[in-house]
Amino acid sequence: MSKPYKAVITDLITDCLEPEKRILGDLADVEALNAHSEDELVERIEDADAIMLYHKLRLSRKTIQRLNGCKLIVRCGVGYDNVDCVCARDCGIPVANIPDYGTEEVADSAIGLMLALGRGIAYLNSRLRANLGPWFYTQVIPLRRLSGQVFAVVGLGRIGTAAALRAKALGMDVAFYDPHKEDGYDKALGVRRVGDLDELLAQAFVLSLHCPLTDETSHMIDSQAMAKMPAGSYLINTARGAVVDTSAIPAAIESGQLAGAGIDVLEHEPPAEDDPLIAAWRDINHPAYHRVLINPHSAFYCEEGLIEMRIKGAEACRRALCGQPVRNVVNCV
Repeated sequence: MSKPYKAVITDLITDCLEPEKRILGDLADVEALNAHSEDELVERIEDADAIMLYHKLRLSRKTIQRLNGCKLIVRCGVGYDNVDCVCARDCGIPVANIPDYGTEEVADSAIGLMLALGRGIAYLNSRLRANLGPWFYTQVIPLRRLSGQVFAVVGLGRIGTAAALRAKALGMDVAFYDPHKEDGYDKALGVRRVGDLDELLAQAFVLSLHCPLTDETSHMIDSQAMAKMPAGSYLINTARGAVVDTSAIPAAIESGQLAGAGIDVLEHEPPAEDDPLIAAWRDINHPAYHRVLINPHSAFYCEEGLIEMRIKGAEACRRALCGQPVRNVVNCV
């Protein structure tokens, strides 16, 4: 028997949908579209009463304006730059996110990338596997003790805070830049606040990015920003790919300005074969081959976190379909 509503999952999730059906099954038919581009949604999403969107595609104006009676778009994740929130607001459709999923996992991944790079673990493993250099620690000279070094955070939200506390536990000197954060968090967390990005860059032994993608942050970390960091520093991005102009990383690695980079997110995913960073990372003759770590937008993932994200997305849809207030609305309909 047909249910009163239809809920769709646009991308990423392709299994039997047990969490979503358990929460929504008495109200809605739940369908996974398994789309890989926005064009694949045509004639499949227009009648959806609730939409769960992940990060593999966008919902732009051309799709949102075709929706008939949609009560909620929930971005199952933190960032919502892949939804035209203004158009959704104009159409009377609230957009919500799930800001508290994956906080521990992404922070752990940021610290893991830092440790793999900053302790020479990844570099030595890569060199020795390729049968390059002596079987001795001297290949990675000079390494610096992490304790006392500056762990610089851009964006002190939930994940940025979790990463900051982990770095602090390692004895690092944690500083952050976040012009949108209210006063007092530095005192509550026992970390330092700096007034502008350039001041943070100038002291960053490790620069860890945890900010959303906005007009303000797009390509915030470019070749000029990298040049302002101390020579031999490290760049970690587990935030949004377009926050970094990754085409500048190979030259920064080659010159020694960056000793390493840990990149979980890219501006275009999957990247093109001729992407400058990807080309350098795959070139055994380029120092990026040994000094850059790239993951496929996976910092969020663990089994528990993924289930949590799916449950919270489905619960948000249920509230919307039942006419109840929806939490974490980001476009203020």
